[in-house]
Amino acid sequence: MRKSFIFFLYVAGIMQFKAQDKIDKAIQNLEQNYTQEKVYLLLDKDKYVVGDNIYFKSFVLNGYNRSPISNTLFVELYDHNKNLVDKRTIFLKNGEGDGSFVLTNYLNEDVYFIRAYTTWMANFSEEFNFIKELPIYNPNSEQKLVLDKNTKWTSNVFPESGTFIDNIPTKVAVRLYSQGIPPTSWSGYVIDSEKPNEKLATFKNLDQNVSAFTITPKLGKTYKAIIEDNKGTKQTVALPTVSNSGINLNLTNDEKGINYKLKGTNLPQGLQGYSIIGTINNQLVYRANIKTTASEASSSIPTKVSNDETAVLQITIFDENQNPVAQRLFFVNPKKLNLSEPTLAFSINNEPRAFNSFDIEPDDDHTSYTVLVKEISPAETKNENTLLSAQWLTGDFVSPIFNPSQYFEKNANPEAFDAILISEKWKRFDWESLLAGKTPSFFYKPQKNLSFKGKVTNNGRFIPNKNINLLLKTENSDKNFVPAITDDNGFIYLDNIYFNEPLTISYYLNKDKKETSDSDNLNISFQSLVNNIPYKGDLPSTNYHLVNDKNIAPDPSIAKALQNRKNKQGIDDFNKETLIEEVKVTAKKVDKKAELDKELSSGKFTSMNATIFDLVNENKDAATSFNILQWLQGRVAGVTFTMDNSGNYIPSIRGSQASLFLDETPVDASMISSVPVSNIAMVKVLKNDGLVGNAIAIYTKRGNMISDEDKTTEKVNKTVLRGYDKAVEFELPDITSDAYQKIKNDTRETLYWNPNLSEDAGLAPRAKFFNNDNAKNREITIISFDKNDRLLYYNEVK
Repeated sequence: MRKSFIFFLYVAGIMQFKAQDKIDKAIQNLEQNYTQEKVYLLLDKDKYVVGDNIYFKSFVLNGYNRSPISNTLFVELYDHNKNLVDKRTIFLKNGEGDGSFVLTNYLNEDVYFIRAYTTWMANFSEEFNFIKELPIYNPNSEQKLVLDKNTKWTSNVFPESGTFIDNIPTKVAVRLYSQGIPPTSWSGYVIDSEKPNEKLATFKNLDQNVSAFTITPKLGKTYKAIIEDNKGTKQTVALPTVSNSGINLNLTNDEKGINYKLKGTNLPQGLQGYSIIGTINNQLVYRANIKTTASEASSSIPTKVSNDETAVLQITIFDENQNPVAQRLFFVNPKKLNLSEPTLAFSINNEPRAFNSFDIEPDDDHTSYTVLVKEISPAETKNENTLLSAQWLTGDFVSPIFNPSQYFEKNANPEAFDAILISEKWKRFDWESLLAGKTPSFFYKPQKNLSFKGKVTNNGRFIPNKNINLLLKTENSDKNFVPAITDDNGFIYLDNIYFNEPLTISYYLNKDKKETSDSDNLNISFQSLVNNIPYKGDLPSTNYHLVNDKNIAPDPSIAKALQNRKNKQGIDDFNKETLIEEVKVTAKKVDKKAELDKELSSGKFTSMNATIFDLVNENKDAATSFNILQWLQGRVAGVTFTMDNSGNYIPSIRGSQASLFLDETPVDASMISSVPVSNIAMVKVLKNDGLVGNAIAIYTKRGNMISDEDKTTEKVNKTVLRGYDKAVEFELPDITSDAYQKIKNDTRETLYWNPNLSEDAGLAPRAKFFNNDNAKNREITIISFDKNDRLLYYNEVK
C-alpha cells in the first residue's frame, strides 16, 4: 500500500518521537498486518421484478485506491431467510469487474440481499462485506411485498473525542438510527435531571441523521437529551457521566489545515508525556509528543499533501503510559474532493422513444468508463449509496446512515458530515489489540485467478505419480496442451488460471511401453480451490414485510417495472409466433427427443414415466442459466431445490433428497454446478422409478452433438470446468421492430448500461440510448479511474 499522506509538525512544546516504543511496535503491526479491502457494487436499479437482469459493476478498494490484492470477487444473492439463491464469481482487473444475475420467474416476491466480498476480506470482520437489500417483485406470488413507511427510530449522543469532562466545553453529536426512512424533521434540548424545566441547550437536525450542540458539563450533574420528531414521537437519551479528570480533543478545519485543541483536567503532570497519533486507512501519517506541563495545548496539522488527497483521518491521544484516552475522526479536504470530471458533448432529445447520445472527450489517462443512464422519479425519497460515499464513508463504517451520498454532493453540509464522524468509531482495528501485539488470523490467502484440484482414478483406483496429458480448450481459444503428474495421493492441480467460458479438458494417460492400462476408464474429478465463504451473521433488518393480499396496488415505480415486464413478455411472444411451416416439424422434434434418450440412457435409467428435457433440439432458454439445476426449478411437479452454504442446489422429489448422476455416474451437487449448461444434452427426472429411485440424471453432449471440429478429434475422456462468470449483455431495444411498435407504454427504467465503455476505432467513447415514453429525468452516472487511481466521477440529471 502506498502512503499518500505525510504530515509534519514543528511547534514549541511538541516534538517528534525518536526511539522505538510500544506505540512504534503497534504501528508496525498495524501497517504490516491490517491491510484490508472494501467493495462497492453499482447496480443498474434498486428494485427489480422477476424476468429482469440485475447488472452490477464492482469496485474493490484497498483504502481509497483500487486494490491490487485480489483478482476474484464473490457476489451472492440471498433470500430473507439467508438461503443462498444464486452466486457469481467475478474476475477483477485493477480492482474492477462486472456481472449480472438472471431473475427467473420462479423467485417468490420478497426482499433479497446481494453480498459481495473477496477471499482476503474473510480474514476480517464480515460486517465490512458489501450487503444491500433488493426488493424483487413477482406478479404471480401469493404474498405481496409492502414497505412500512412508519419507521421506528432510536437515538444516541456522542461527545467529541469520546470524553465528557468537568468544566470543559464539549461538542456533542446527536445521531438517529432507523432501518427505514428517518423523520425529515426533528429537534431537541438538553436538561439537568434536577431541573427538568430548564433547557441548557437546544438543537435542530442538520439532516435526517444528525444534529449537534455544545455544553459545559459540571461534575455531579446528570444530563439528558430529549429528542422529538415532526410527528410528536419523543425519546430521552442520557448523556455520559461527567468525569472529574481526563482530556478533551477538539478539531476544526481551515484552508491551512486541521486545527486541534487539547484540554485536560486534573492531570498530575499536565499534558507532559502525552502523544498524538494520526492514522489514515490503517497507516501512520502523523505523530508527535507533547512535552509541556500545561493542561492545554493547540496547534494545526498542515494538509498540503500530495495530490490534494481526500480521506478520513483518525486522531488518537495517548497518555504518559501510552494508553489511548481520546479519539476523533475528521474528514480531510471536505470542500475539495479528489475528483476529476469528464468533458461531455450531449445530443439530447426529450421526445418519447427518441434517440440520444453523448460523447466523452478522449483522455489518455482514462481508457475505460462505467456508464449508467436511468430514469428517476424526483418525488421518490432518495436513500443512495454511491461510489463516493462507499469510498470515504460506508465502506469503513457499518452503522446505518440514511442517504450517505448527500455528504459528497456539491451542496453537501460539512457540519452534518462532521457530526456523523463524531458519532462513529474506526473499527478496522483497535489499539488494545495492537498494543498487545495481536494480529488477525489469516485463514484465507488472496487468490490470483482460479485454481482446481483434480482427483485422478483409473478403473476406480487412484494412480499416484503418473503422467497425465491434458488438452484445454474454450470455444474461442486455441487448444493448450498441458502435461501433468499426479502426486503421491493421485491428485493433479491447475493453479492460477483465467477463463470466462466453459473450459473443456480432454485427458488421457501418457503410457510407458511396459504399461498395458489405457485411458478408457480414466476419470478426473475436479474441485475448485477458490470457493465461496458462508455468511455467518444475520442479514440486515428492513422495513419490508409480506402480506397475503394479491390485490395490493404496487407503488408507481414498481408499477412501471411490472409494465416493462409485460412489454418484454409481449415482445418475446411476438417473436416466438410460430409460422405454419415450422409447425410441420413438431413431430420430428418429439422423435428427436426419443432418439436422444435412446442414445444417451442405459437400461438402468430407462423409464416410461420419466420427465425428459432435450437441450440439443429444444429448451434453448436453458443456456441463459449458470446452473442446470437452477434452470430446472419449477419445471417438474414435486421437484424442489434448496441451496447449501456453498451455493450448491440440492434437489428433493416429493420431500426426499434425490440422487444426482452425471452421464450415469453418481456425483454431488458441487460437480453439477461446475458443468456449463451449454455442455448439457439432456436432463432426465425419475420419480422413484427404474432402478435408481428418485434421481436427476444429467447427460453431457457427445459425438454428433458437438462441434464439427471436435467430431474429427480422437475420442478421449472429457470434463468441463466453469470459470469466471460473464455478464449477460445489455441490449438496447430495437425501436424499428414490429414487436416494439406494438408497445403502448414504454416504461423502461434502465436506458443504458455499459460497465466497460471505451474508444471505438479511435473515436470518442459514445453512449447511445433511446428514451422511454416519459424520460424527463435521466440520471447519468460516469465512473473511471486513471493510472494513478484518481477518480473521474460524474452524476447529473439531464
